[in-house]
Amino acid sequence: MNFKVTKYRLLESGVMKSDKILSSKSISLLALTVCIIIYSALPAHAFLDNKFKQEIETENNAVKLAREVQKGGYDLVTTDELKQWIDNKKKDMVIVDTMPYEESYKKSHIPGALQFLFPIQDMNTWDTKETDGKTEADFQKLLGNNLEKTIIIYCGFVKCTRSHNGAVWAKKLGYKNVYRYSGGIFAWKGADFEVEQVQ
Repeated sequence: MNFKVTKYRLLESGVMKSDKILSSKSISLLALTVCIIIYSALPAHAFLDNKFKQEIETENNAVKLAREVQKGGYDLVTTDELKQWIDNKKKDMVIVDTMPYEESYKKSHIPGALQFLFPIQDMNTWDTKETDGKTEADFQKLLGNNLEKTIIIYCGFVKCTRSHNGAVWAKKLGYKNVYRYSGGIFAWKGADFEVEQVQ
């Protein structure tokens, strides 16, 4: 589509004269040139500040997670690693979803995962009010008798600490191969991996 441009001259640049028709391609090129000039005139920090501030949040989350892992004495597993373990069926493992049953687990969970609620805040002593009325013995029964079995504990996302509590308690009960899947169901869904629902 062509646009007739009247009463407008860019004689110095030689782009057009008042009686010429300017194509939409030329208008787009002119608009892009104006945007580039404006963008280059702005200070670089106006665009980078947000990037730097995001890095502070990333650092805080990484350090928090590292400290939780050190404190809990468990290990971490990534989304891709967990998917490989499930697909290859090479590990004798139990996967535990620590999110609330109705609000989360029932709607979507990692295939084969069992549900056991843990609180967000640290649970240094067992509190059945925080575990939906379930006891340490119930948790141990869910995990099984084999203390060498791989135990995967997850919750919603990296900042969620329900999985930290579950992993800590698995270690307290003597399980040796405890992994926290810190990305949780959000990362699992983000990778477009299959989820299960309770019908």
